[in-house]
Amino acid sequence: MTAEIREDPPPTLAAAASTGFPPELRRVIIVAMLGGLVVMLDSTIVNIALQTLSADLHASLTIVQWVVTAYTLAMGMVIPVSGWLARRLGARRVLAAATAAFTLASLACGLAQNTEQLVAFRVLQGLAGGLMTPVGQIIIVRAAGPRRLARVMALIGIPTIMAPVAGPTLGGLLLEHASWEWIFLVNVPIGAVAAWLALRMLPRDAQEEAGTLDVPGLVLAVAGSVCVTYGLAKVGERGDAALGTAWTAGGAVLLGLFVLRSLRVERPLLDVRLFRNPAFSAASLVTFGVGASIFGGMILLPIYFQVVRHESTVATGLLLVPQGLGALASIWASGRITERFGPGRTSLVGGVIAVVTTAPFLFISADVPYPLLDAGLVARGLGIGLSGMPAMTAAFNALGRAKIADATPQLNVVQRFGASVGTAIFAVVLQHGLDGAGGMASRQADAFGTAFAWVLAATVVAAVPTVLLIATERHRSVFGSDQ
Repeated sequence: MTAEIREDPPPTLAAAASTGFPPELRRVIIVAMLGGLVVMLDSTIVNIALQTLSADLHASLTIVQWVVTAYTLAMGMVIPVSGWLARRLGARRVLAAATAAFTLASLACGLAQNTEQLVAFRVLQGLAGGLMTPVGQIIIVRAAGPRRLARVMALIGIPTIMAPVAGPTLGGLLLEHASWEWIFLVNVPIGAVAAWLALRMLPRDAQEEAGTLDVPGLVLAVAGSVCVTYGLAKVGERGDAALGTAWTAGGAVLLGLFVLRSLRVERPLLDVRLFRNPAFSAASLVTFGVGASIFGGMILLPIYFQVVRHESTVATGLLLVPQGLGALASIWASGRITERFGPGRTSLVGGVIAVVTTAPFLFISADVPYPLLDAGLVARGLGIGLSGMPAMTAAFNALGRAKIADATPQLNVVQRFGASVGTAIFAVVLQHGLDGAGGMASRQADAFGTAFAWVLAATVVAAVPTVLLIATERHRSVFGSDQ
């Protein structure tokens, strides 16, 4: 998000409570959030269909997981340029065009005849979706103004909170009563209405001076991210370890060149100098680990319920609700907890809870009682919710308001990259375990336990840097100067 945050003092609670939302602002919030909700739902709704897609399209899970990974990675590609496009073309135009493109790509996904076509259309869908969320936030923030910003920002988080709860359940219902194509086709009428409303109801905005897009930086960042993710997916495949290592190493070199170039140019695509700030670096590592743990880990349980427990897609969706409810509760409470104890301490507590509650999944069996499993999912959701959002708050506090516009897209990119890498690795580990299970439920469950060991590693990666967040908080005040 690149909307300008003015240096006005934050509104008091009394002032915020006394300021209602005028009809114009309510329309802007509803229209801009409609597209964001569809994008976030699509990020979770497909996870429950991976086993169905693998069977219907005659492809392994290692291949089918690219339906998720390609979408997530494509979203991360365009987030850095969303602010530049909004300034260059106008946020209203960009949102309407991206929503229309997302709708057409969803239609194409529903008409895909094989895995290759589906992955290709998912890339297009992800590119459009990656623009919709940040540009919609720009429009909302501009319309809200500083007095209403706090309450409006809380509303912006609703799609992210709702998606893990509603996505799997909706996906299960569609798979149970229709077919996998409808998990994409359901976006078409909603997207068409959202694009029309964007043109009709959102305020016109003037084009701004955007400068020259850092195209070399964009190419290096995109190519490096794709190579690393593709390489990690290939490393675990039989006979492709050397090829995967080469792709991963090549991607790492490209990302290194991107960093070096960004340090030398005046207006880079992403201001990597922010990573000189210890708190921002720590928060970014937390965000990366949370992205891998949440979005990457979400592909495992739907497959477990369907392969090991032979549950229907509807039942699978309902069984995944507890983790979403846990995250919803913790995110809802994280603001007040953060205000009282500080973002670093809150994130540390959340990280520890997430690690402790993820560890039992290493011993998941073919007959673990569902109430026990649901309790673990609720607790894990609580930990993840308490870890991620406070870490972002700590990053913004450390950098100051002037750097929020630079920090926001970078944290989003880091989260999406973590999700892509996590999805690729976890899918490969799981596929290897299932291949050697011989159809035995107990050995299949062991394969999921092994995959969850990698999820636990990602959760530890997210938890450890929170200690540094606590240390940096002792040496600065809230929204202190850049370091």
